[in-house]
Amino acid sequence: MTPLLITFSGIDGAGKSTQIEKLREYLTQQGLSVRILTFWDNVAVLSSLRSGFSRKVLQSDGQVGSPDKPANRNDKNTRSFPLLVGRSLLHLADVFRLRQIIRRERSAGNGGVIIFDRYIYDQLAALPMHHWLARAYARFVLSLAPNTDVSYLLDAVPEEARARKPEYPIDFMRQYRSSYLELRKFAPLSLISAGDPDNVHVAIVACLSAIVSKFPQPQVDSTVAA
Repeated sequence: MTPLLITFSGIDGAGKSTQIEKLREYLTQQGLSVRILTFWDNVAVLSSLRSGFSRKVLQSDGQVGSPDKPANRNDKNTRSFPLLVGRSLLHLADVFRLRQIIRRERSAGNGGVIIFDRYIYDQLAALPMHHWLARAYARFVLSLAPNTDVSYLLDAVPEEARARKPEYPIDFMRQYRSSYLELRKFAPLSLISAGDPDNVHVAIVACLSAIVSKFPQPQVDSTVAA
């Protein structure tokens, strides 16, 4: 059986980890096996070297920020032209690696659900999507990326997201959100409005049920829609 492929995207602090865990619990209760992959750990090419470059060259502390312990990340918010060119090349390598991973998972025939914590969309949203060249590049990369069954974009108020996860300057957080919304114009991202985590989860399940019911997979449809 072909696994159902679900992805979560959004700015830092949008609540992706919380909603992924809630959906995992829900799907498990419905009798489905769930595998969670993170884009950075399981897909990104040369992730250790990229992290080392951010720490040593860009002087990023590389920590995960929390309200009681803010971080000072300095990586995707740095957008000099040489860095954008280098990242664009790496994103191409990432998408080819992603194709291999998805092909392997689908050919394994294990069925169930695969949830990606971030996807190629998140890499592209870090680019200056207000520029036509970045949008053209994003369209090209998306033409190479494997299709997903459901891709969520968790919206968030930048100020509130940064308060939950203080890592990047607020100006970048606003630009980052705008880039996601621009990307959504030509990427298959289902927008989930910000709100109480339980209400967001209800919206996610409703969206999943509506989309999955269109697929000719009775064993998945009847379970998720139950």
